[in-house]
Amino acid sequence: MNSSKEKDGGIGMTPRTDAASRSSSLAAAAETIKRSVAAYEAGDEGQVPFSGVARIGNGAEIGEAAYGFANRSERSENKADTRFGIASGCKMFTAVAICRLVEQGKLSFDTTLSEGTGRAFPRFDPAITVHHLLTHSSGVPDYFDEEVMDDFEELWRERPVYGMTEVEHFLPLFADQPMKFKPGERFAYNNSGYILLGLIVERVSGMRFRDYVEQEVFEPAGMQDSGYFRADRLPERTALGYIDDEDGWRTNLFSLPAVGGPDGGAYTTAYDLDKFWDALLSHRLLSAETTEKMLTPQIYEDERSAYGYGVWIRLNEGKIDCLHLMGFDPGVSMVSRVYAESGTRLHVLANIDGAAWNVASGIESEILRKTGGESR
Repeated sequence: MNSSKEKDGGIGMTPRTDAASRSSSLAAAAETIKRSVAAYEAGDEGQVPFSGVARIGNGAEIGEAAYGFANRSERSENKADTRFGIASGCKMFTAVAICRLVEQGKLSFDTTLSEGTGRAFPRFDPAITVHHLLTHSSGVPDYFDEEVMDDFEELWRERPVYGMTEVEHFLPLFADQPMKFKPGERFAYNNSGYILLGLIVERVSGMRFRDYVEQEVFEPAGMQDSGYFRADRLPERTALGYIDDEDGWRTNLFSLPAVGGPDGGAYTTAYDLDKFWDALLSHRLLSAETTEKMLTPQIYEDERSAYGYGVWIRLNEGKIDCLHLMGFDPGVSMVSRVYAESGTRLHVLANIDGAAWNVASGIESEILRKTGGESR
């Protein structure tokens, strides 16, 4: 991402449209969302109806729609400005926090784990750096290893979720386990690495992690509806997360840590996600140089998928096709995408399992089909 591309209408830029064309775009976008949601709900027998918000934009509002209930018991409906949990989607906020500290000269991407945290980790390789942690290449053991685990709720059967309120509370889950591989050896998605980044933010800034992000990321970006809210103290307009199984539905209150942290668990709205991308891509959060570094492939998962700092990067014939954030937890699913060629942004936030990915993919397929692109 460079300034010349942005000036030519690249990522984050808003095309000029007259009132008539904007009205037409709104109607077309609403129909695109409607068709994608209908296709999702028709996908599997017994499919739970979609519950959440979808928004398509290009800097300015293009189209949006809300479905389902924020609170099923009260039958209060989701709305365009409802706040949703976004699980791992907020790893990007952690990355921005680290990058701001780097720009302030308080650490570097080559700072080692022990230097950054001021702690000794006898079982971890001393060569681990901030760069390794940001790119999921540190090799530290993951407290929720998706290569061997698939039930996040298992973690809390012997460790009450109400006690998980601070970053350091996660250390007993992984700090005494052996390394998985040498730092920099390969990409392996890792939640523990972002917990460690949170510890670095706290030590270097002298602030609690979530306070630092709210002050240094949310406030400058104008994200007034975003925060790391306690699950038992949610503010107005916040959707409860729902888990549906053979016994019926239940909320995810006992399925996730009481408060989100560096690896996931913040709440936000589709509007605030747009504000975040606006602030990031217009260099109001970080310098142009640091922003480009964040949004440039730092490590590759395969030929079509790379990772920058806190962000997934989809590739098409070696070129950046799409930046995206995604998050999945019990009762939570989200996708936020920015398309490189058009600057179009797509956000799908859901308060049910898994649905956001399929709905977003359906919307994307139609958008790209109309513009001659290719969906992956």
